[in-house]
Amino acid sequence: MKRIAGILLSLWSAAGLAHAQIQKFDHVIVVIQENRTPDNLFQGLCKPPFGSASRCSPHPTGTQFNIQTRNWLDKSSRGGKLQPASIPLANKYDLDHSHGAFLAMCDPSSGACKMDGAGGIRCVGTCAKKPQFKYVDNEKGILNPYLTLATQYGWANYMFQTNQGPSFPAHQFLFGGTSAPTAADDAAGIFAAENLEGTGGVGGLNKIAGCTATPTTTVRLIAPDGTESQTRYPCFEHQTVADLLHGSVTWRYYAPGAGTIWTAPNAIQHICQSTGPGGQCTGKAWTDNVDLVSSDILKDIGDCNLRSVTWVNPTCQNSDHARCNDGGGPSWVSAIVNAIGNNTQCDGAGYWRNTAIFITWDDWGGWYDHEPPPLLAPPEGAYQFGFRVPLLVVSAYTPPTINNLRHDFGSILRFIEQNFGIHEGALSFADARSTTDLTGFFDLSAPPRPFRTLAAPRGAAFFLTDKRPQLDPDDD
Repeated sequence: MKRIAGILLSLWSAAGLAHAQIQKFDHVIVVIQENRTPDNLFQGLCKPPFGSASRCSPHPTGTQFNIQTRNWLDKSSRGGKLQPASIPLANKYDLDHSHGAFLAMCDPSSGACKMDGAGGIRCVGTCAKKPQFKYVDNEKGILNPYLTLATQYGWANYMFQTNQGPSFPAHQFLFGGTSAPTAADDAAGIFAAENLEGTGGVGGLNKIAGCTATPTTTVRLIAPDGTESQTRYPCFEHQTVADLLHGSVTWRYYAPGAGTIWTAPNAIQHICQSTGPGGQCTGKAWTDNVDLVSSDILKDIGDCNLRSVTWVNPTCQNSDHARCNDGGGPSWVSAIVNAIGNNTQCDGAGYWRNTAIFITWDDWGGWYDHEPPPLLAPPEGAYQFGFRVPLLVVSAYTPPTINNLRHDFGSILRFIEQNFGIHEGALSFADARSTTDLTGFFDLSAPPRPFRTLAAPRGAAFFLTDKRPQLDPDDD
């Protein structure tokens, strides 16, 4: 009887494998856009032609988008609420999104965020009244590529940036699972909390970051008690997800500049192997894997040169970052998705059948979002988690999905680990603290979906021939 049961189990297992389309993805792409929240960027999900008011709710059921369209909380307004107004994607002001701004918006009380603050958030540029309480207008269809992806593929209702700060720590978490200078610092709850500082002001120094920054450049560290009294030079040493990849599993990091805060590998000494402060990265891992032309991702897809794991950062014109984008972000993202979806010559049957694409935004950018983050216990709790950011998941095996699990940047890292046969949480950083791995967005046993090209004002040819100077993803 046991033998018969064993035979039946073997036959069942074999049948299950036979019906599986793929066992894993050969390629994972992480597309990183800039500085938006779901409430700010995705109001279009609640209006025709992509949805309706009933399809959105600040307290969603399993089939609703978690978007709040009215009655945003603001303790400085009459009655504590206001009705948001629209702005263009290429708006003319930028908001503070430092850790201090996080605390202002969060308005913490008894270990939770009331989400009714931010009355005093700093604004730079041509600022509207109550500038942080705005959402992006889709009247001319500029957001249609994003909205199509959100309704036709995977949308996360609860994706939180892992940190409570701006771009420098956010990109460190997305690449290496932590913004701590060392593994010991991560275990002690000590993290790089802000963008960079030093002689000449923050903005200029962000252009020479990491292990090649000038000698006077520093970054503030946050301690478990929430203080930021300590600083250090922004060159760190710990493992990253790239270090876990082995054998034939390769990686590439695309960014429009070598020394910026958005080019995360430059702050990891064993990858950069800097010639010294103010110098250059010269390490083999750097020269083999860091590409300083963002649009090369489109060229590499066309040339069948896509790596196993890819991080993609845009130029500022295409980043969605307030004050410096020209509205090109949705077209830029759709160009990458279309390049994968329409590829038929690479890897035998084309990239569409073996590639998972994650599209997220690096931080909240100072914009309102109604959903309070789930704060961790000490020692990490002084800096994890931050506010929600959008997450879109695209693949041939992703049906239209609204996912209601709580995710963070560590979830993306866990997916990479799981997909390539690495123990989930192997870094012991955010990948170990996260509780999800995003596998719920995929059904690898289903037949691959046929790809439908995303309509967008600009296609791959525009970005491949764009002669404008490559600007950093953000002008902070």
